Amino acid sequence: MDSLNEKQKEAALHVEGPVLILAGAGAGKTKTLTHRILHLIESGVAPEAILAITFTNKAGKEMRERTAKLLDGQRLVGFPFISTFHSLGVHIIKENAELLGLPRHFTIFDRGDSKRAIRDSLIKAGFDPKQYDPAVVLSAISREKGDAVSVKDFEREVGNDYLKKVSLAVWKGYEEILKKEKALDFDDLLLKSLLLLKQHPEVREKYQSLWKYIHIDEYQDTNKVQYQTARLLAEKHRNICVVGDIDQNIYSWRGADIKNILNFEKDYPEGKVILLEENYRSTNIILKAANEIIKKNVNRREKNLFTRKEGGDPISIYNAYDEADEADFISRTAMELIASGTPADEIAVLYRANYQSRIIEESFLSRNIPHQVLGVRFYERKEIKDALSYLRLALNPSSESDFRRVINVPARGIGKVGLDKILQGKAETLPASTRQTYDLFLEKLLEIREMAFSQKVSDTLAFILGVTGLRQMYKDGKNEDEEKVENLEELVTLGKKYDHLPPDEGIETFLEDVSLQSDQDELDKNKKGVKLLTVHASKGLEFDHVFIAGLEEDLFPHKRMKETRISVEQAEEERRLFYVALTRARKKLFLSYALVRTIFGMKKYNIESEFISDIPSELVHRIETNLGIKSIFIDY
Repeated sequence: MDSLNEKQKEAALHVEGPVLILAGAGAGKTKTLTHRILHLIESGVAPEAILAITFTNKAGKEMRERTAKLLDGQRLVGFPFISTFHSLGVHIIKENAELLGLPRHFTIFDRGDSKRAIRDSLIKAGFDPKQYDPAVVLSAISREKGDAVSVKDFEREVGNDYLKKVSLAVWKGYEEILKKEKALDFDDLLLKSLLLLKQHPEVREKYQSLWKYIHIDEYQDTNKVQYQTARLLAEKHRNICVVGDIDQNIYSWRGADIKNILNFEKDYPEGKVILLEENYRSTNIILKAANEIIKKNVNRREKNLFTRKEGGDPISIYNAYDEADEADFISRTAMELIASGTPADEIAVLYRANYQSRIIEESFLSRNIPHQVLGVRFYERKEIKDALSYLRLALNPSSESDFRRVINVPARGIGKVGLDKILQGKAETLPASTRQTYDLFLEKLLEIREMAFSQKVSDTLAFILGVTGLRQMYKDGKNEDEEKVENLEELVTLGKKYDHLPPDEGIETFLEDVSLQSDQDELDKNKKGVKLLTVHASKGLEFDHVFIAGLEEDLFPHKRMKETRISVEQAEEERRLFYVALTRARKKLFLSYALVRTIFGMKKYNIESEFISDIPSELVHRIETNLGIKSIFIDY
């Protein structure tokens, strides 16, 4: 405990009863939580009686590794259960799959699978997918599920609302598809596990008795389902420790409810509140700017970050002529930083909207600067999804979406009529040659299944690439297919991380991790370079040098902030988003905005963001663009 400051130590030692740790950015919350877990175990608590839930795989991995390091040398039988909310949901569902009518190896739909199923449901219900965007319908259903609303609950509140009637019809069809394919979507992993706890006392009692000490990270980001799950699990012993920062609540658009953390003391009147305000990440100048920005918000607990580090470089502000000039400034400055010895991995470019990345990346490419755009996920590439579909189908033959995906990859000559017959259970009526092809396909699936339960994960993946003909298909292709072959080989390499586990556990864990990947997980890959990502995706990360691009009114803050119907909470979230962006930097911040920006083909003239003017002038250094070298052409 000697390495903790007084507030961190107080939080780590307070183990009985509810406790809320309000931890500012860079205040050492993971260190505090892992030392708290260490203290619990040293006090005689069984490791398996401890539950710790994070929001991202990256955070969960870091917490597991740091906990293991602290416990190194101790003779322990078990280990604390440390995972994300979604992984916890998978765990509870798999252990009680029969109660939901599911096999242990149920399929987890990714967003692409879900959108296809919603589209099929729209058509079946008699609606035009061009009129009702499947992605929008899926988001509406997702929001309901996040609010702990099932399709039966929704049906009771539809009334005469036409759009709700459309949503209900499509939702019912979507649930039928999930049930037929023995599948769940991401939201079901949370909702179905909550319903198991609510509706089955024996299940609730099992986990309440097992996990006596519960820790929830990023509590301000919990939605209704996650909030209720945490409360139910902690109901018996009430030893719940939640960690969060009201000033970093930036996910209301996907259901996160800031009231969950604001109302903690109402939910647990006997609880203790501890503030962690000492920052170990950023310079004094960066923290002063962040404190000035966030103090304008009303829905928060008073908190001021401070550091023992003195001074720091002023915040550079670049007034670009247009987005090309802005991108040039960012790439040129990044190149200078790298030339002066800064590792490219320690530089990040943040932006409010994804479309901003295009011109920035083009500028990086023109200067041959190594970089990585987060958001292009490895597991969403077609060739990778094909390989994974073979594996998922082998383990869950009911997965029609996986079957449709790979039945003709590589091409087998099974046409639409033949496919329909197979899906209707009439394979025996296929022409002899087609039936032979289909039987050979089924034999390969059986071979894959046998491999999965008897061999190492990497060996199973390598076998899939060979027996299905996937590797050969791309090797026989054009030059651009070389990268696809390399990606498939990389998949086998990634499988080696699970080879130390028994085959069935290894393949199960591998598929679970693949299904629950997020943008940040791409950072764990070996690709080096400057990181380009949205501010939302940057939460929880930190870099020495951070660029924040596009600080213009209506872009950042977003124009929705000025809408009259927007709530105070929603308006304040945009300011919290900028606060998160500022506090990603350890040493230096570069802010930029463009006087002219082309959006959807139209030139828009801008003024600088109000966020820039909120930063005290003594903290900044302005760099003006040389407008004299620019020409403006006006068409009459």
